[in-house]
Amino acid sequence: MTETAPLTNNARPALLEQRTPPRPTPPPAPGTLTGVLQGLLRTARPKQWVKNVLVIAAPAAAGRLFDPHALTRLALVFALFTACAAAVYLINDARDVHADRAHPVKRHRPVAAGQVPVPVAYAVGGALGVLAPAAALWLASPVVAALLAAYIGMQLAYCVSLKHVLVVDLVVVTTGFLMRATAGGLALGIPLSRWFLITTGFGALFMVSAKRYSEAVQMAGKAGATRALLTEYTTGYLRFVWQLAAGVAVLGYCLWALEADHDTPACPLPWRQLSMVAFILAILRYAVFADRGTAGEPEDVLLRDRALALIVLTWLAMYGLAVAQW
Repeated sequence: MTETAPLTNNARPALLEQRTPPRPTPPPAPGTLTGVLQGLLRTARPKQWVKNVLVIAAPAAAGRLFDPHALTRLALVFALFTACAAAVYLINDARDVHADRAHPVKRHRPVAAGQVPVPVAYAVGGALGVLAPAAALWLASPVVAALLAAYIGMQLAYCVSLKHVLVVDLVVVTTGFLMRATAGGLALGIPLSRWFLITTGFGALFMVSAKRYSEAVQMAGKAGATRALLTEYTTGYLRFVWQLAAGVAVLGYCLWALEADHDTPACPLPWRQLSMVAFILAILRYAVFADRGTAGEPEDVLLRDRALALIVLTWLAMYGLAVAQW
């Protein structure tokens, strides 16, 4: 039998060092400058910034997306809308700090956890809320500045009281999406088609009400709804809303595509008319998740379902070919 040589004094520390896993770097302590800055960034909800990409909707539909001047202006509008949304999030979290601290999930938000002091959240949110419309007035146009100011006012009213009013809460959230979609067109002076507004508005209402419906289905029979109004809405009513919105969005898009195809020179293939098929398929595919009660954030639904992502990419390609008149 072979005997194992005893460990020497020099070998033991080396072996212990190999076995001991490295300690993770601790997060910045609350109150430090780094911790406050990181907390402010988290409170601004970077994951939600993708919604502001809607500012390119009208310019893309008008074929102005690849104009260098237009891209610069759209990047500015995107940044300003992001600043406005961050202002609302900061003020909302500062205002709801006591309620969030009693919530099992929201208590981890930076303001509720004490990483960002409440006065700092109010100050930064207020500064962004004032500076963003002012910058739009100087760098973009008075119309865009007015739109951003109206967006901030509407969202703050939603945080204070409108989120507790039946139906109005759905309208406010939907209007926020519609404002994003129209901001790019207003910044570039692009006339907005009535069918574009109808399709965008009811498409947004479809996704908003589908999300509410999914939340209501998941919270059925459970205590502690994440939204106060979920106990006031019935699942049947929310189902009616998203089904109605889906139908109007499809009708609006079809009329928009047919009208636009009639007003533009003939293409080798009727791409706009063909894009109606992809658009309807996308609505039908999204409705599958809405009906199951699993339609959460739209970007999450899109990213986790490859079929839906492929349909959306096909629709974008078809509409792009129509705009390029290929």
